[in-house]
Amino acid sequence: MKRIAVLGSTGSIGQQTLEIGRIFSDRFRIVALGAGKNSTLLAEQIREFQPRMVSFQGTEGEPQPDSPPYDVAPAQLATAEEIASHPDVDVVVVATSGKAGLAPTLAAIRAGKRVALANKEVLVMAGAMVMGEARNHKVEITPVDSEHSAIWQCLRGERRNEVARLILTASGGPFLRHSPSQLSEITPEQALRHPTWKMGRRVTIDSATLMNKGMEIIEARWLFGLPPLRIDVVIHPESIVHSMVEFTDGSIKAQLSQPDMRLPIQYAITYPRRLSSPHLPRMDFGRPASLNFEPPDVAKFPCLRIAREAAEREGTYPAVLCAADEVAVDLFLSHRIGFLDIARLVEATLERHQTVRQPSLDEILAADAWAREYAAKWRPK
Repeated sequence: MKRIAVLGSTGSIGQQTLEIGRIFSDRFRIVALGAGKNSTLLAEQIREFQPRMVSFQGTEGEPQPDSPPYDVAPAQLATAEEIASHPDVDVVVVATSGKAGLAPTLAAIRAGKRVALANKEVLVMAGAMVMGEARNHKVEITPVDSEHSAIWQCLRGERRNEVARLILTASGGPFLRHSPSQLSEITPEQALRHPTWKMGRRVTIDSATLMNKGMEIIEARWLFGLPPLRIDVVIHPESIVHSMVEFTDGSIKAQLSQPDMRLPIQYAITYPRRLSSPHLPRMDFGRPASLNFEPPDVAKFPCLRIAREAAEREGTYPAVLCAADEVAVDLFLSHRIGFLDIARLVEATLERHQTVRQPSLDEILAADAWAREYAAKWRPK
């Protein structure tokens, strides 16, 4: 019986993790829940799972953890870091968004917990630090992203020095065939309609701009120890091949499945075992189908280029990339900037940044704060 803590339990990944907990209630016990804003859904989850610990970040104007807007009995209130490092927890699912996942991830690693990581910003902001701590504490970080899970699965049993490159696949988002003039007219409502995946609002917008794929390059760089120049991106609209690994002899391994986030979430928790679930869709190769691949258009979707450049520069550039993008997406969703302004804002913020080459955690957080302040004041020309 594995004892699971789900941080970000009210988000898309968190809710799907709890669904797996329901299916395998004889194997998993949800012992802790953490949420940022959705107190109503968190209250429902508390009633269902009866966790031992609860964390609620809240937002400005809402009650904070010392006065929660719901009944937590018999659970105890705790911070996310306290939950992540608690002796009653075996696996910490970090499904929060933004920098909120960084401190709990480090706390879990230092306490020797397995971390099932779904928060991109943790490795984008502080990949060198996080992976260094994981090595020092002999902790396994299991990726939840479908792309990184695919690579992880393809690498099982392989020698890392025989890996030539990693190939991340991208659906291309809802605007793959749009012209630049069409992209300039995109509304938030259109951008939130992803053709394949059901995701949170920010990651859905990042998928539409391909920023999501750029951040995945940075994640893969740290998870698998390859430089960005050996990590490629290919557009694959069907989202059946979740990513690939090419080896030095030219052989390529790919992981295929129906696009359903419950599969990589489940594998990250159950590894090294695979559990059969009747709720996961299966591939049917008896039906006609085709798989298409094409290179990304970085002129039309410059966020991919911008993120790759931040990856190659390292230092505090990736932290600034994350923070500026989060601000840009919020501004777009509130109709204050256009779709194409997202890339312009992020690039302008990076151009003004003075990097720290080997930053401490405080310097990473300072870069994040600076980027948010600068990006919030940016205006389209």
